[in-house]
Amino acid sequence: MLQCLVAGGIAGTAVDTALFPLDTIKTRLQSQVGFRAAGGFSGVYSGLLSAVIGSAPSAAAFFVAYEYLKRSVGAGVSDSYAPLVHMISACVVRVPTEVIKQRMQTKQYSSTYRAIRSIASSDGILGFYRGYHSTVVREIPFTCIQFSLYEYLKKWYACHKGRPTQPWEAAVCGSITGGIAAAATTPLDVIKTRIMLSSRVGLSSGIISTFRKILHEEGWRALYSGIGPRVIWISLGGAVFLGMYEKAKKTLIDYRIAA
Repeated sequence: MLQCLVAGGIAGTAVDTALFPLDTIKTRLQSQVGFRAAGGFSGVYSGLLSAVIGSAPSAAAFFVAYEYLKRSVGAGVSDSYAPLVHMISACVVRVPTEVIKQRMQTKQYSSTYRAIRSIASSDGILGFYRGYHSTVVREIPFTCIQFSLYEYLKKWYACHKGRPTQPWEAAVCGSITGGIAAAATTPLDVIKTRIMLSSRVGLSSGIISTFRKILHEEGWRALYSGIGPRVIWISLGGAVFLGMYEKAKKTLIDYRIAA
């Protein structure tokens, strides 16, 4: 499990750092104030520190639990459990860092420290879990689609080639499945972003009401705001994340065997 912990942390940090500008552009396109008012193309690394702080432990926790389920109850069963695993890591680490990150990306705060101080003083601990439910609702279909397809593609390719998949092949599988999952869940991501960027406190904060408001005031096209950067970001991210995870895990296992 140590290999999974380290490999997951390395992969998560690498993705969030390398592809952060695309995430920022996506978030600004989805914000209610509009792309230009949210910052446009300037300061695309705003909020990076918060993302890095949250990415390593969140990704590490996910993969440790995911690998444990695969070994305990079988890969087929673990695929259906994957969303629950991801929700655990999202609940503990990801949502608070995501709230800070997205508000900094849209120029609401100038530093991580000011963001933490402002949210804590005005909203308390609940302020850091703004958008918790909408994050969970997004992650259920996203992770079901991505990891079910990912495991299927890896198995199919391994059977086709008659050997285990290599890290670069796993990266291609991750890219394809990540792009599909990203496109399919963009409306849920838009809703989650709107809730996290708003000022009202609450864990649920009206997923349905937010959906209706967007549909009524901006039309259905607004639900697909940022789909281009999101698909590119997660396609590339899926390749880097899953490819680096498989590579890092293999390297650590080989090192342990050699030692």
